[in-house]
Amino acid sequence: MNSLSNLKSNLAKIVPVFSELSVYNEKILIVPNNLLLISLECLKNHFVYQYNLLSCISGVDLITSTYRFSVVYDLLSLVYNVRIRIKVFVDAVTPVFSICSVYKCADWWEREVWDMFGIYFENHPDLRRILTDYGFEGYPLRKNFPLSGFVEVRYDEVYKRVITEPVVLTQEYRTFKFTLPW
Repeated sequence: MNSLSNLKSNLAKIVPVFSELSVYNEKILIVPNNLLLISLECLKNHFVYQYNLLSCISGVDLITSTYRFSVVYDLLSLVYNVRIRIKVFVDAVTPVFSICSVYKCADWWEREVWDMFGIYFENHPDLRRILTDYGFEGYPLRKNFPLSGFVEVRYDEVYKRVITEPVVLTQEYRTFKFTLPW
């Protein structure tokens, strides 16, 4: 199997702009958003690589960075038993191109990332929420999402049913420590 340097030189002939990273002997490629589809098609269909299994798509919220989000694709070559990780960095308003045309299993992974982080996937066949309710507001895995949530769900003994109410935090029950830098 080719080393990371051979992978970089061969892939650079097809996809000229990308970065490489090697952490703990893992192969990580950072690809620009506009070259994501051609990079993944090359890694899947080229006979030297044959990364034909998409094992996971993950989202990462980098709230203080220039690029707010990172989308991470984990690929596995069943022929060579080698893994590679592809990373794409986008800001909060730039969509990521859907890879459902390359990997059919990306459909549900992309739905989950959209539902939890709010990262929009362009040209996705059916982008909708799958883990939260349709009326749910916000994205739970973003770092600026409140830990208590926006609504409170509780059982009311008077009405004998479950009711939802907006969360109200009164000032007198909060403790403020003014030693924090923010």
